[in-house]
Amino acid sequence: MSSPSRPVTQLDKSDVLAGLFATWDALDGLMTGLTEEQWQTPTPLPGWCVHDVVAHIIGTESVLLGLAPPDADIDVSTLAHVRNDVGVMNECWVRHLSAESGSDLYRRFRTVTDDRRKRLADMPDDEWNALTATPVGPDSYGRFMRVRVFDCWMHEHDIRDALGAPASEAELVSPASGLALDEMATSMGYVVGKLGKAPGGSRVAIELTGPLARTIRVAVDGRAQVVDDFGGREPTATIRLDGLLFTRLAGGRVDSVPVELSGDEQVGTRIVEHLNFVM
Repeated sequence: MSSPSRPVTQLDKSDVLAGLFATWDALDGLMTGLTEEQWQTPTPLPGWCVHDVVAHIIGTESVLLGLAPPDADIDVSTLAHVRNDVGVMNECWVRHLSAESGSDLYRRFRTVTDDRRKRLADMPDDEWNALTATPVGPDSYGRFMRVRVFDCWMHEHDIRDALGAPASEAELVSPASGLALDEMATSMGYVVGKLGKAPGGSRVAIELTGPLARTIRVAVDGRAQVVDDFGGREPTATIRLDGLLFTRLAGGRVDSVPVELSGDEQVGTRIVEHLNFVM
């Protein structure tokens, strides 16, 4: 594999695994005792019910265990909600596991994630930090696992939305949520500069409120980049919204959320219109 154009991300293995295992535990708790009717409840993801979301997670972790994706019974690329090759693979697993009862799927989830926990816990540091193919381009295996935290955490909340079981504040402030937001923050330079077309010299502060409170700062100096601070200068545009709603908007789960804008509202509005960036 060729070297990436950016530095390889080095992440603490114990921190990332704590987040990944925490969201698997949360998913396990949500699945416990579901009726077959609840397994078929539609989620915010087009074409997918709770059963489908869990099948997708099982499929991805199965591939990471070395299993080949199953063949589909139809050309899944023609489905309206399938947009790319990753979507094709996901749909193959969803259709492959669609005949399983909810209780059987739950047992499969436990078996697959138990196996993954063991393999990840035993993984040497040099393998954890090694360059590999990831959904965000060549990077460390550890970065790939942070992407897995993000994906599983987002799907936890898809299932919560479907079942009418929102997370309590204590459940929301978890090791997984911080890592999921860390992963999302890495894309904000692209969202602000490329999609939102913030002009040179812009300093954009995305202020997340509520239990997931944090501020993501993006400075546009030639190219837009996430920065720790603006060097004592005030933001030229501020976007303020609830942290959980930010993740739902960015993931395309909702079309709009309440947002407060200040400073250059034209730039702020354009960025908000392009916050739905997750493929």
